[in-house]
Amino acid sequence: MNIVILDGHTINPGDLSWKRLEEFCDTITVYEKTEPEEIAERVGNHEILITSKCPITREIIEGAPNLKYIGVPATGYNNIDLDAARDRGVAVTNIPAYSTDAVAQHTIALILEVSNHVGLHNASVQSGNWANCEYFCYWEEPICLLAGKSLGIIGYGAIGKRVAEIASALGMTINIYSRDPEAAIRSDFLTLHCPLTPENTHMINEAFISRMKPGAVLINTARGGLVDEPALAAALKDGRLSAAGLDVLSAEPPRPDNPLIGLKNCIVTPHLAWAPKEMRSTIIEVLAENLASWLNHETRNRVDL
Repeated sequence: MNIVILDGHTINPGDLSWKRLEEFCDTITVYEKTEPEEIAERVGNHEILITSKCPITREIIEGAPNLKYIGVPATGYNNIDLDAARDRGVAVTNIPAYSTDAVAQHTIALILEVSNHVGLHNASVQSGNWANCEYFCYWEEPICLLAGKSLGIIGYGAIGKRVAEIASALGMTINIYSRDPEAAIRSDFLTLHCPLTPENTHMINEAFISRMKPGAVLINTARGGLVDEPALAAALKDGRLSAAGLDVLSAEPPRPDNPLIGLKNCIVTPHLAWAPKEMRSTIIEVLAENLASWLNHETRNRVDL
């Protein structure tokens, strides 16, 4: 058996080992990144393909005569043509629910950054503003107390529930969209934890924002496509929303003309909520477990069935 990994850098930029996967193969070839035009050649005659983001189309699958298994080191697998995989009898697995604690932690970090402006005030101190202040303290932006504020949660799966637990410990009131949509929409903070589907694409649009509480904060660590970015940018500019904290955008990396980049009241992090070393180590371990399951004619985390 031979394995090819098309985009290994984000999972393992060098601080982890692929040793667990090496147990199942004669050779393993790891590419840090693969451009679309390089995919077919690099898949070639390999039997096992691992890729997180590379688009694996019907053409790629049908042009790989020895391909038997595709392992996706992520929860989402919309980059794989599952119909083509089924037609060819290629098994496809993913890694569900591995990042619950990490994404919940980052969600709360964004909420705290919006509320306490830690980065802003550190930059202010480092630039000398505190040393030159006549008072023992000051603030560049008002600090918001989270205790007593409300948090609306859209998507109450494992991550949404974990966010609710942490936010409750901070004294926030939790409003779950699936139980009371209006209360969730009218919350002080609204956080997204639902999958992206054709039905909810751009659900956070002009009409939705008009129903939100004036001055509310939007947090998105789910999928960028849930948000109509021009509509959100307009709401942030005119003050209908006071701030946003985003870990995902509609196109990643962002295009130069993305309207959310550069807004003072929009915090953007580069899709890293899932990426603590502990989580990436888990990904490699589960990749190996999935592969072992398939080799034993079992169906652990199969998404092609």
